[in-house]
Amino acid sequence: MTLNTKRDKWWIVTDIDGTLMDHDYDLTPAIPTIRWLQELKIPIIPCTSKTASEVRLLRKDIDLHDPFIVENGGAVYGNSELDTKEWELILGRSYKDLKAILENISLEIGVKLKGLNDLSYEDIELLTGLKGNSIKLALAREWSVPFLNPTDEDRLNVNSIAGKYGCKIYQGNRMSHLLDENSDKGKAVVKLKKYLNQTDAKIIALGDSPNDLPLLEIADKAVVVPGVSGPNKTLVDNIKNQDLIIAPAPHSEGWAMSIKNLINSHI
Repeated sequence: MTLNTKRDKWWIVTDIDGTLMDHDYDLTPAIPTIRWLQELKIPIIPCTSKTASEVRLLRKDIDLHDPFIVENGGAVYGNSELDTKEWELILGRSYKDLKAILENISLEIGVKLKGLNDLSYEDIELLTGLKGNSIKLALAREWSVPFLNPTDEDRLNVNSIAGKYGCKIYQGNRMSHLLDENSDKGKAVVKLKKYLNQTDAKIIALGDSPNDLPLLEIADKAVVVPGVSGPNKTLVDNIKNQDLIIAPAPHSEGWAMSIKNLINSHI
């Protein structure tokens, strides 16, 4: 999709888990706002730690057609209006290369960092709430390696060693994610703008956890979506975007309310 509009171009770039969806993977309260945005021809661009396989299914289920950013900015996918063939923009290194780096980090710190793909289906279900085929889709990693969060004592050391390998670690709600240093959600948005020749597009970005920080910092309007216990303190404390907005309700309800308020104020 080319995402052209005649007015100022606004893009909704949104995290999924904990933001568009709650932690039971429900986004029902957001559906009317999604349809409203589609009527306005404002694109909705998922920007998530999920795999491409997971997001393709989600897009089909809720009828989205705009580009999507996966694995915390590891790659961007989309379809041309004239050709149904999917295109791909790659920002970082392969899963295979990153998995080897995670193993090297484990050796250096003397603690086994256990990747998502190393866990049993039963353990993944307990950790994430995913089941069956949803687990299979979540394991179809190509550009990042999710792993169980290290202890606070090990975290700084792990981050430092990752830097030696040209990598970064981003912490989500459930897991940490190892990516190439050229991969993050903000860089992926910038790359997508250039690819579509729409560098003047204005971004409303929504996220809920520290791995959304690069996305929120490049946004024109940054929205932190709280959980039921409030916004993530680490994210709020570290964000430098001066237009930060805290959504007035958790998950998809707050997502919808914030977007409606912003769009009604700016178009």
